[in-house]
Amino acid sequence: MSDIRNKLYFVSDAHLGSGADSRERELSLCRLLDSMKTDAKRLVLLGDMFDFWFSYKHVVPRGHVRLLGKLAELADAGVEIHYYIGNHDMWLFDYLEKEIGVVMHSEPDIMEFDGRRFLIGHGDGLGGFDPGYDHLKKIFRNRACQRLFALLPPRLTFPIAQRWSDSNKLRHQRVGLQHYLGDDREGIVIYIKERMQSDQFDYAVFGHRHTPLDMEIGTQAIKHSGNQALKYINTGDWLDHRSYAVYAEGNIKLVEDCTGKDDN
Repeated sequence: MSDIRNKLYFVSDAHLGSGADSRERELSLCRLLDSMKTDAKRLVLLGDMFDFWFSYKHVVPRGHVRLLGKLAELADAGVEIHYYIGNHDMWLFDYLEKEIGVVMHSEPDIMEFDGRRFLIGHGDGLGGFDPGYDHLKKIFRNRACQRLFALLPPRLTFPIAQRWSDSNKLRHQRVGLQHYLGDDREGIVIYIKERMQSDQFDYAVFGHRHTPLDMEIGTQAIKHSGNQALKYINTGDWLDHRSYAVYAEGNIKLVEDCTGKDDN
């Protein structure tokens, strides 16, 4: 195995803590992360790695110790870790930053790596496609609302969050959102096209949709390579697809249906 750290990895939507197979998913995810030790320069977690998290001042949510330990191990080994908070774990606050050194992001932004520019985010509430969720997201991110929620004991807050999470999953199953809905109904695609009007980037990488996607969107002029189609990668999830993305030496690839790292 190569000991050259030159790869950028993207993983999203493990929703640990949800479902009877949560422990098995966590173990398989840790095997993937463990396989990155020798070649990962940077790891980007695209949100919803936990089905619910709330960072109380003196209390850490029960569970997920294997994942947290593995992230700490990677960070200690020199892997730079970024976390884009999702709609299920937007209340992580600064826990991972202080304990492990993870760089936290609350909104999509552009990241540079190996001379390329990546538009990166979780993907929830983009494109102005769901005004109802946009309003709910403002409430969830309101500091006053967060302080009020923190006053409630975990024995009350976690069951409330679990019920909301379960109903949200059922809604996605009921309306059939686990497939590509078309350019005019995909909020992430709408958002990417809007950003293309004002920003220049080589790739767009998001999670949230639980649908692995590798597609081209429009054409833009890139300084180092001229006109080219913009590639959009959606990492899918580690819930059903066990999929992730990896970039190295000018190429980004979506890896699907696996429980460990691709050998190529």
